[in-house]
Amino acid sequence: MKRRFTEDAWRKEPWFKNLCIALRSNKTDEDMANFLRDIATLSELQAWSERLEVARLLGKGLSYRQVAKETGASTTTVTRVAHFLENGEGGYRRFLNVHRHHRMLPKPATETEVAVAPEPVEQERIAEEKPLPKPVTALQKYL
Repeated sequence: MKRRFTEDAWRKEPWFKNLCIALRSNKTDEDMANFLRDIATLSELQAWSERLEVARLLGKGLSYRQVAKETGASTTTVTRVAHFLENGEGGYRRFLNVHRHHRMLPKPATETEVAVAPEPVEQERIAEEKPLPKPVTALQKYL
């Protein structure tokens, strides 16, 4: 029986967790490129690359039509990427450093925003979480 990922449980799937570990294990652009080529078809790699470019252009504030024209992506793909920019898990937004509403260009942090410490409740929440180290991966460099 074929394994199915569902919206409420995809993060917990052992196969998905192993994929994340494998992606994180690549330290160089070349290693990442070789790994991606081994696990994906050229069509899949092109589709992923296209979606990321669509997200980048939407994040810059281009209209759906402009993005479709510039990338050659279908308007369906542009709309789908825009949906994930707005309502997704935040992966595009984090990588591209754009706001939830992607038509708003990112604003540079001011000195006061950088210097402000989190509220005590926020500090407790942060202390309770055990975040994984967040090194720049080869995937982030490659994309």
